[in-house]
Amino acid sequence: MHSPHDPFVRVRGAREHNLRNVDVDIPRDVVAVFTGVSGSGKSSLAFGTVYAEAQRRYFESVAPYARRLIHQVGAPKVDGITGLPPAVSLEQRRSAPTSRSSVGTVTNLSNSLRMLFSRAGDYPPGAERLDSDAFSPNTAAGACPECHGLGRIHTTTEELLVPDPSLSIREGAIAAWPGAWQGKNLRDILAALGHDVDRPWRELPAAAREWILFTDEQPVVTVHPVRDADRIQRPYQGTYMSARRWVMKTFAESKSATLRAKAERFLTSAPCPACGGSRLRPQALAVTVAGRTIAELAALPLTELARALGSPASETARVLTADLVSRIAPVVELGLGYLSLDRATPTLSAGELQRLRLATQLRSGLFGVVYVLDEPSAGLHPADTEALLTVLERLKAAGNSVFVVEHHLDVMRGADWLVDVGPGAGEHGGRVLHSGPVADLAEVPESATARHLFGRVPAPARDVRAPRGRLTVGPVTRHNLRAVTAEFPLGVLTAVTGVSGSGKSTLIGEISEDLPGVGRLVAVDQKPIGRTPRSNLATYTGLFDVVRRLFAATDEARSRGFGVGRFSFNVPGGRCETCQGEGFVSVELLFLPSTYAPCPECGGARYNAETLEVTYRGRTVAEVLDLTVEAAAEFFADTPAAARPLGTLLDVGLGYLRLGQPATELSGGEAQRIKLAAELQRGRRGHTLYLLDEPTTGLHPADVEVLMRRLHGLVDAGHTVIVVEHDMDVVAGADWVLDLGPGGGDAGGRIVAAGVPAEVARAEGSVTAPYLRRAMNSRACPNSPGRQ
Repeated sequence: MHSPHDPFVRVRGAREHNLRNVDVDIPRDVVAVFTGVSGSGKSSLAFGTVYAEAQRRYFESVAPYARRLIHQVGAPKVDGITGLPPAVSLEQRRSAPTSRSSVGTVTNLSNSLRMLFSRAGDYPPGAERLDSDAFSPNTAAGACPECHGLGRIHTTTEELLVPDPSLSIREGAIAAWPGAWQGKNLRDILAALGHDVDRPWRELPAAAREWILFTDEQPVVTVHPVRDADRIQRPYQGTYMSARRWVMKTFAESKSATLRAKAERFLTSAPCPACGGSRLRPQALAVTVAGRTIAELAALPLTELARALGSPASETARVLTADLVSRIAPVVELGLGYLSLDRATPTLSAGELQRLRLATQLRSGLFGVVYVLDEPSAGLHPADTEALLTVLERLKAAGNSVFVVEHHLDVMRGADWLVDVGPGAGEHGGRVLHSGPVADLAEVPESATARHLFGRVPAPARDVRAPRGRLTVGPVTRHNLRAVTAEFPLGVLTAVTGVSGSGKSTLIGEISEDLPGVGRLVAVDQKPIGRTPRSNLATYTGLFDVVRRLFAATDEARSRGFGVGRFSFNVPGGRCETCQGEGFVSVELLFLPSTYAPCPECGGARYNAETLEVTYRGRTVAEVLDLTVEAAAEFFADTPAAARPLGTLLDVGLGYLRLGQPATELSGGEAQRIKLAAELQRGRRGHTLYLLDEPTTGLHPADVEVLMRRLHGLVDAGHTVIVVEHDMDVVAGADWVLDLGPGGGDAGGRIVAAGVPAEVARAEGSVTAPYLRRAMNSRACPNSPGRQ
């Protein structure tokens, strides 16, 4: 039994996912980095075991209702953990996309700014002092009544609703109307109301056209439908709905993404005419601080906002301004000074969101907790990584333990303690190879991390390729880019670099198939491959179709009359109806977020008992979906239709993922590599330009090597690859580098340097240059000090 003052978190018998009965001791009050190749089990140890156990203990301490559900939620598979303080998790999950969530709301900086305006703002003579809620577009007291605090209004026009006025209503002139019976119903109602549905639209009176499209009236009439002679015709009461009303209602209320997307085609979005896009009531906009309204200050980059607040005269204003500026400081320190308070959350990357939450924790005043962070360096330029290390040290200095799941070598070097999990992924991992000071990892020969951390991996020798032509993009004026024209060489690998917010993604977003020289364009981004657990690796790559055909072709399935559809968990028949094929059920917790537990009927298998009686080579369909890509490649080695997609998934370093792994569990980097694999398995015809946005995010250096071999292989096959990248080893191995900056936001947005890596490494005024120079020196001399 350890004393309550034991300075270690001691984990015994951890068996979560692929962990092999792991015992490990991690000191408290340090920055400890958990690392290993993708899929090795480091996240299972840090999040699935340590954090999950801390969360379970929290549940047990809060309410009888939550305690009653603990057995449903499930505890981590571990014999015991001692010395574990309360834990705070900062994962790279996406927040629910809502236009009302912003940088200001995530960081609580908006609250401080509203308080400043409420208590110390300059009010017009005779104006009543407003409560801080009156300065929020998300409250009834502050929201502009015209746009309800959204800042934009959706409208439509006759040109959008009726694209071809030569058609009659019967011929489908009103393109925005629904198809099938609903569209015919609206047309029959118009005829019953006395409108001519057979005249060309342009010949109808202007007043009639206006009423048909835009009226808010909803008259009810008796309709005598004209149907086929052999069908019964019964009159019915029909309610008319104008085209605009139909589109707005569908866009606002429909649960179908397809219907919403169709409705959106007939809408145009414009700044609200009442508030000019500021989202606030006139009373709030009449109050100023430092000569600006709250909307004007919220639109400034944070670095500029801190300067614009100045030094106020009154004591109240001074105190509130000082508090706000001190809260902005950690956000700027983490390289996010280019963001503005009104920047919507859905437009941020997962890495940006996590660092915003991290900056907020610096001001929380918590101590004695374990912070568990998921790759906080994701999407960070090397210059910003140094600031991140400072922030982690400050969390530690405040009396906390910081456990970081990380692949970035500089973050590992800056840690006090290193836990290396491996040696491989999936079944080849799950062991702790090293838990101790960073330098001692050098003595572990089987560690892939050690080989990269201590510079024992010579970079492959590769001559810089000569371009086969040029692609000109621009001039681009968008976000912080001002009339920027860029040239991308064709037939080579180009790396686009620059600090966060310098304009990299904006620039490559302007590349389209319409530009001369592009040919076929494949943009591989980090958006999820699906938004529900029903979408997974197997369904996205088409592999599941092959699996279902193989099961349907077995003698057992034929004798029972089971077709291909029987082996789908998305349709009734073969799936478990208790969980409707999802494998889990939602557990509602009062005052806490809902959590999920395995389905009590199928135990997470997703299928009913009869379906699971059919086997293929001794495995049920649920067991096949539970295979890793690597295991499945062996299992289906003699089935070409399955072996091809599995081979490309292995090629991009995803051998550790399970075939049925839900899309919701995949990181942005994993989703991007799945898309790349799906693209690679298709037969390529002619020149293709591949655009990738930070493809190495979430990858261990050993996995980066695997991915880069594949990307260089595409270039060798005659294609063009353009990557937005922060990994300087990848940039050093590119043929051409385009560096944007020099800073983020308004301080960036121009091309600082362009050329082969050696030229950019010498560029004056480039923030990237010194880091690229260090990487190139390390490639030339693998054991140079730059890698120590």
